[in-house]
Amino acid sequence: MALFTFIQEAGEELFQAGQAAPATSPEQALLAYIAAQALSMDGVTLAFEPATATVTLSGKALDQTTREKIILCCGNVEGVAQVDDQMAFADGEVVHTEWYSTRHGDNLPNISQRFYGDANKYMDIFEANTPMLPHPDKIYLGQMLRIPRGSRKCFEPTILWRKNRHAAVQAQTPE
Repeated sequence: MALFTFIQEAGEELFQAGQAAPATSPEQALLAYIAAQALSMDGVTLAFEPATATVTLSGKALDQTTREKIILCCGNVEGVAQVDDQMAFADGEVVHTEWYSTRHGDNLPNISQRFYGDANKYMDIFEANTPMLPHPDKIYLGQMLRIPRGSRKCFEPTILWRKNRHAAVQAQTPE
């Protein structure tokens, strides 16, 4: 279905790097982390390939939201570079979701401003990423976030950039 790329050096520290014999396998650590987030893995299988740092997910998730949160739980882990999503999900409403990798200086209000045109809608992003985000201020550089679009009137970041750039160019043009 899709291959998601993540920053391998960023994220939750689930794997015991540097230990001669880890207490649990990477698969067991990921499954425990997903279970701790109260996400159902019923019907979904998980495999980890250490050579490529790729998690492969297959099967059928309960719904689109659960599927996307499982992808984020697996990808936002230190030591995981890619998530190969081969999951389907049960019938239900399909909501358009954007994916965003945080950059230096980002916080949820400025991400909300960028995508929705309103910094006060940051709780929509927070709620879309719970329970993986414990608090709206707890995001880190390189973290992948779900940005729900749904039926909200949203602004495209590229359109906003173009409008702002056009306004800046007009302001610099001598009359």
